[in-house]
Amino acid sequence: MSIIYNESNRIFHLQAKDTSYVLQVLERGYVAHLYWGKKVKTSNLSHLLQFKERAFSPNPYPYDLSLSLDTLPQEYPAYGNTDFRSPAYQIQLENGSTISDLRYKSHKILKGKPQLKGLPATYIESEDEAETLQLELVDTVTGLEVILSYTVYEQFNAITRSVLFMNKGNQPLKILRALSMSVDFSDANFDFMQLSGAWARERHIKRRPLVSGSQSVESRRGTSSHQQNPFIALLRRDTNEDYGEAYGFNLVYSGNFLAQAEVDQYDNTRVSIGINPFDFTWILGPGEEFQTPEVVLVYSDSGIGKMSRTYHKLYRTRLCRGQYRDRVRPILINNWEATYFDFNAEKIESIAKSAKELGIELFVLDDGWFGKRDRDNCSLGDWFVNRKKFPEGLEDIVKKVNDMGMQFGLWFEPEMISADSDLYRAHPDWCLHVPNRPCSEGRNQLVLDLSRKEVCDAIIKMVSDILSSAPITYVKWDMNRHLTEIGSASLPAEKQRETAHRYVLGLYRIMDEITRAFPHILFESCSGGGGRFDPGILYYMPQTWTSDNTDAVSRLYIQYGTSIVYPVSTMGAHVSAVPNHQVHRNTSLEMRGNVAMSGNFGYELDLTKLTEEEKGIVKKQVAYYKDIRHLVQFGEFYRLISPFEGNEAAWMFVSEDQTEALVAYFNILAQPNPPMKKLRLKGLNPAINYRLMDTDKIYGGDELMFIGLNIPELKGDFQSVVWRFKISD
Repeated sequence: MSIIYNESNRIFHLQAKDTSYVLQVLERGYVAHLYWGKKVKTSNLSHLLQFKERAFSPNPYPYDLSLSLDTLPQEYPAYGNTDFRSPAYQIQLENGSTISDLRYKSHKILKGKPQLKGLPATYIESEDEAETLQLELVDTVTGLEVILSYTVYEQFNAITRSVLFMNKGNQPLKILRALSMSVDFSDANFDFMQLSGAWARERHIKRRPLVSGSQSVESRRGTSSHQQNPFIALLRRDTNEDYGEAYGFNLVYSGNFLAQAEVDQYDNTRVSIGINPFDFTWILGPGEEFQTPEVVLVYSDSGIGKMSRTYHKLYRTRLCRGQYRDRVRPILINNWEATYFDFNAEKIESIAKSAKELGIELFVLDDGWFGKRDRDNCSLGDWFVNRKKFPEGLEDIVKKVNDMGMQFGLWFEPEMISADSDLYRAHPDWCLHVPNRPCSEGRNQLVLDLSRKEVCDAIIKMVSDILSSAPITYVKWDMNRHLTEIGSASLPAEKQRETAHRYVLGLYRIMDEITRAFPHILFESCSGGGGRFDPGILYYMPQTWTSDNTDAVSRLYIQYGTSIVYPVSTMGAHVSAVPNHQVHRNTSLEMRGNVAMSGNFGYELDLTKLTEEEKGIVKKQVAYYKDIRHLVQFGEFYRLISPFEGNEAAWMFVSEDQTEALVAYFNILAQPNPPMKKLRLKGLNPAINYRLMDTDKIYGGDELMFIGLNIPELKGDFQSVVWRFKISD
């Protein structure tokens, strides 16, 4: 049993694999948080609550001066009833007041995990995998009822939370704030970790000590964004990759979000995460419901690495879906950096022919194949083939590539529209806009209003018609600007601040219908690279283009940071030409290959321009990756050396049965007269021996982990080395 309820003291003890989460319903119906951490046996933890009269902490009951919500650790706090800290939710009544008071009404303990209507979420394949607690809270004055849902996984140190709002009253309510969870810690001895950056340098690790006040990350861009990821972690001050406690919080959502930690006057820490309250309201009419996105909470007692591996396996097996969830991903060639918009059928065919000769399995035709798209200022929304570039149509070029023995993939940007397009001329009101205001453009394009059903229906039909026209097996789904002038012509004035969330709901509906209609297609999401790398999108598309920056050195940081939460099987990683198009750096083909082979491997350059020597290297890389991709994409991932802490990086992959491992080491800048170094490995079985492939050298697992490998002398900047081990016969 994963959820234990003690009726005598009204304590709920939620038990995941090695984790306990404990809460209690107090006498007056308040729901208090007692504990979250390493699994404990006892459920009798009510003694953890301490009550004391505090100056300037008011009391909801004047005759009990020891009780103040300002000091009570709570599960879903409100503002205005003696708690001055950040609330989890806030509603506004028709009389303008914003006071509410949720109290416990009832609860249910369910086998399994109910689905969230209209929203992505982690899932189960058998009821035995999880149990769910549903706490029903009620505000008797307004008729607001709220269900707090907690799901605990039997085989993961993971707990998911979400909230359902229901208006059981007679008057409409306005939701001003609806976060997906809140949890109170009884101390503040933590560091705050976030994944931050910008276009071309996404998800860099930032870590700093908590201090009094609020620390937060958020997006107001309409998407989860390049700038901040919907993830934070609290780490004990001494926690590192392998030791110490780590608490992770990841929102399964692709729009505006807020994630924050607030340290109060008594060094208690409140963590909350959910839809960003900024520029958000939701009118909840009588009888209506509002569902918040899911948050995935992960606890680790053995450092950041164990937290990451929990997220990796959970997301790889119980968030990503479809035929490609458990299938190795094909090696691809994308023509974007090879040609940009300047190509025709003959050029595409020549690149595909070169790719086939090198063993590449999938050709991806990127931007520029549709409408009159010879530059980035036109034709988005006109999803019909450009007959100047492909006189015989899309079916002809797909057939030619298929006849070579390769699969064919296609680029789309369905959420966008160009002002110079047939679609815009027919439906100028279909873009997000505000009356009497000009529409801002980004990359010369506008954003379609996905809060409108007719717009979503049109996108589904246009994309489906193309995908049905030829045997296409891969789609790159791009989104190259953030949302401005967020307004909808179809919503009344009082609902305009619902537009951003309705956009996300519309996007999810589109992705759900298209991916279900074409289950044989591998969908890869993209938003200027990694601008929408979040678990919400991964539910529909099992991999994401990690960054538009394909420079090998930059990718060390990007892929390392991304791995804090997201599995390697979700990361697209390609070899591109040098000098690199984003940072203009020259790195060797070997270095570029070793970095890209640490993800879903491919190429993004003009293969027809390679020298014979370079073609030989590429051919070997392709063959090598085919042999190791099962390990890279589905093995356990261990970070060994962080590029954020020095001049080198290293990581490794270990098969689930610990019989095979792949290790990659990268040296960024050469140093004169460098020291001799060893690299200690992780995740191996210390009791068995491993053979270094292509040699006769045998190492004990204990030797590799406790003593390490000698790192060879690497001459020059941007050097790398890869070792592969298999269990010795």
